[in-house]
Amino acid sequence: MKIMVITGSPNKEGLTADCGNQARLGAEASGAEVTSVCLNDLNIGRCRACNNGWGTCRDRHVCQVEDDFQKLHAGLKEIDGFILVTPVYWWDMSESVKAFVDRLRRCEALKGEDQFIGGKPVISVAAAGGTGNGCISCLTALEKFVDHVKGIKFDFIGVTRRNKDYKLKTIFDAGGTMAESLGNQ
Repeated sequence: MKIMVITGSPNKEGLTADCGNQARLGAEASGAEVTSVCLNDLNIGRCRACNNGWGTCRDRHVCQVEDDFQKLHAGLKEIDGFILVTPVYWWDMSESVKAFVDRLRRCEALKGEDQFIGGKPVISVAAAGGTGNGCISCLTALEKFVDHVKGIKFDFIGVTRRNKDYKLKTIFDAGGTMAESLGNQ
């Protein structure tokens, strides 16, 4: 089984990175082949709402804005489960995660049976480092995204610097449990 861990923080040694690493380790410990993607290492621009709001994303299910999104989007087809980890910025996802999910939901929302995430499990993690504020609203935005792309809501995990120690174990366990559930299918 193949699991993709997607993170969206410029900080390679912060809370979001720790969460992504634990997700990867947990999934690998349960036998998954894991691909890790840091959106901040890619060139993925914001959605431009082409052609009065719907460009090629509506009918062809591909984004016409040329950057790293196309390759990442195409690679999602081969993945069995997803773990999306974002820092919480202003009670929402990071800008890199927001750009990615905005474009992905436009390409996938009307795709029908061939959706790349539809019917596959998704773990969503919101990592609120500073005050911990905004964790719940960020998880709500992630839930809306999972709904739009018709993913299976596997788990939603809020992490703060105060609960980090036990939540990192929770993320490890969630990644492992997802891998085990995929292995049993």
